Amino acid sequence: MAKPLNRAYSRYSLEAIALLGQMIRAGRIERKITGEEMAGRMGASRALVQRIEKGDPGCSIGAVFEAAAITGVSLFDADREQLATHRAVTGEMLRLLPKTARRSRREIKDDF
Repeated sequence: MAKPLNRAYSRYSLEAIALLGQMIRAGRIERKITGEEMAGRMGASRALVQRIEKGDPGCSIGAVFEAAAITGVSLFDADREQLATHRAVTGEMLRLLPKTARRSRREIKDDF
């Protein structure tokens, strides 16, 4: 299926994306990271960094999250302790699943 050329975004989403882009740009400038250095650390192009900072909603979420991590922009209100607690709870929930839902830890020998 072809990707739609124009996707409709709500005003709230566009404002949030623009704000996140501004925060990433401010964090980059505060840390004295050039756009080229940022692109190199992200493994992306300088054009993508510019699009992220301008609030382009077409940027991949992974690239935006990586840019936020590099510039020190917090994406969630939770602190690291809360996130660790969440991971522990999620791990407990995974233990409740049947074994067939988990990945096999055995190494598969496929050399004939």
